[in-house]
Amino acid sequence: MLQQLTINNFAIVDQLEIELESGMTVLTGETGAGKSIMLDALGLTLGDRADRDVIRGGAERADITACFTLPDNPDVTHWLKQNDFDTDDNSCILRRVVSKDGRSRAYINGQPTTLVNLRDLGEMLVDIHSQHEHQSLLKTSTHQRLLDDYCGLQQEASEVRTLATKWRQLNAELEQIKNRAEESNAQYQLLSYQVKELEELNLGESELESLDDEHKILSHSESSMQVIQEVLDLSSDNEELNLEQSLNKAVALLQNIPYASKHTEEAGSMLKTALIQVEEATSTLKHAIDQFEIDPQRLEEIDLKLGLIHQLARKHHVSASELSALFLRLSDELSGLSEADVQIELIQEELEKLLSLYRATAGKLSNARDKGASKLSKEINNQLVGLGMESASFSVALTLFSDSTPKISGLEGIEFLVTTNPGQPPRPLVKIASGGELSRISLAIQVVTAQTSSIPSLVFDEVDVGIGGGVAKSVGELLRQLGNKGQVLCVTHQPQVASQGHHHLYVSKSSDKESTATQLKNLNKQERIDEIARMLGGEKISDKSRAHAKELLA
Repeated sequence: MLQQLTINNFAIVDQLEIELESGMTVLTGETGAGKSIMLDALGLTLGDRADRDVIRGGAERADITACFTLPDNPDVTHWLKQNDFDTDDNSCILRRVVSKDGRSRAYINGQPTTLVNLRDLGEMLVDIHSQHEHQSLLKTSTHQRLLDDYCGLQQEASEVRTLATKWRQLNAELEQIKNRAEESNAQYQLLSYQVKELEELNLGESELESLDDEHKILSHSESSMQVIQEVLDLSSDNEELNLEQSLNKAVALLQNIPYASKHTEEAGSMLKTALIQVEEATSTLKHAIDQFEIDPQRLEEIDLKLGLIHQLARKHHVSASELSALFLRLSDELSGLSEADVQIELIQEELEKLLSLYRATAGKLSNARDKGASKLSKEINNQLVGLGMESASFSVALTLFSDSTPKISGLEGIEFLVTTNPGQPPRPLVKIASGGELSRISLAIQVVTAQTSSIPSLVFDEVDVGIGGGVAKSVGELLRQLGNKGQVLCVTHQPQVASQGHHHLYVSKSSDKESTATQLKNLNKQERIDEIARMLGGEKISDKSRAHAKELLA
C-alpha cells in the first residue's frame, strides 16, 4: 500500500508531502491545480520516462519519493529479496531524482537501481488507470495473471512456469553441448586417428630400449663373431700357435731353469697369472659368441618397428621415449570428447521427461482457465451494464500457441477482448480508441478481479470523464468497493464519485508575480460538504448545493 508520497520541485509543486491510507481516497480541486501532476510524480517513482522539463523553475533538481508498506504482498517481498533490495521492516521506498542536465537516478530502498527494475517493481505495487497513460491492463501478461488469480490457479501457473523454465534452461545447455561437439568434431576425428596409430604401434614399457639393444646385436652379429673367433684362435683354438700354448711353454721353461733367481720366480708367477686370465677370457668369449645370432628376418622386423616409432615421434614433435606418455594423454582427450555424446543422450532423455510432465500440467491448467474465462467474462459484462456500456461485450480469448516449445505462460496466450458496439468483432483492449471507454472497462475488470489481484494500490485518473448522473454514481460505488478491499486513489471532477471516497484530499494552487505553488489539504466533514457543493454548483456555494452534497455523502 502507498503510505506516503513526497514531492520536491516537480512541475508547479514546490514541496508536498501526501499521507495516504487504505480505502478509497479522492483528489479534487480546480482545473490546473495540480491533481494529475501528483500522479505524474508518482509515475516517475514507478519508472516512467522523465526529462528536465519536469523540474520546477529555478530549482536544480526534482526529487520524488514513494513509501510503501508490504504487510501481505509475497510477490513484491520475493522480488526484493531476489534482487537484494529487501529490508527488515517490511517496507519499500522508491525514489527518483531528475537533474537539470537531463540525467535521472533511481533508487530502491536507498540502493541505486535501473529504470527496468523500477518498472518491474512498480507494476507489482501500483496500477495506474488513465485516459492517456499506458496501463498494465493493456499487457497480455496482465490478462494471464488476472485470469489465473481469479480462478485460483496461482500454484498451477507457477508449476507450469517452473517446468517451462527448467526445460528451456536444459535445452539451452543441450544446444551449447551440441555446438561444442560440432566445433570439436574435426578434433575428434584427428584424435581418433592419432590414438589408433599409437594403439596399433603397441609400444610396451621399456620396449624401445630392448629393441635398440637387440637391433645393435643383430646388425653386428656377423662381424662381431668373426672378431671373437679370431681372438679365440689367437688365444686357444689355433693348433699350431696360440697364447695358451705359448704361456704354458714359458711357464714350464722357467720352472726347469738351472738357477732360479728372485726375478725369474717373479716372472714365472706373472706368466701363470697371465695364463689364468687368458683362459678366463677365452671362456668368456666362447659364452659371448653363443649370444650372437644371424637372423636377417628378425633384424628386418626390428628395423621396420624402430622406423615407425621414430616416424611417429617426429610427427608428434616428441622424442621416441615420450610416445607412451603421448598415447595416454591423447586417449584421455579422446575419452573426454566421447563423453559429450553420452551427455547429449542423457539430457535428451531428461528433456523428454520434462516435456511430458509440462504438457500434462499445462493441459490441466488450460482446462481450468477455459472454465474460469467464461465465468470472468460474465461477471465483467454485468459490471459494464452498470457503467452505462450496455452495448459492450467483454470476452477472454485463449489461443493455443502453434509452436510446441514449452512456454512459461502455458499452452495458450490469453487476451482480453472487447466489442463496444453491436455487430463489431471483438478487439484487444489496446485497440480501443476511446479513453473513457477503456477507463470504464478497466474499472469493471478491476472490480471483479480486485479480490484476487496481488496489486495493492490502484490509481484512477479522471476515469469518469464524459459520464454523469447514474453512471457516475455507479462508477463511484465501484471504486468504493475496490477501496473496501485495498487502496484506491482517484482523481475526479464528478461529485457523485467524490462523495463515495473514504478520504478526501483537496488540491489548490496559489500564485504571485514570481511563482505558482500547489497545496494539498485533507478535508474534514464540513470542508468536504463545501467541496462537493462546489463541484455540484460552481464557485458560489448555495444552501441547495450544500443539501445535495450532504445527501450524496449520506
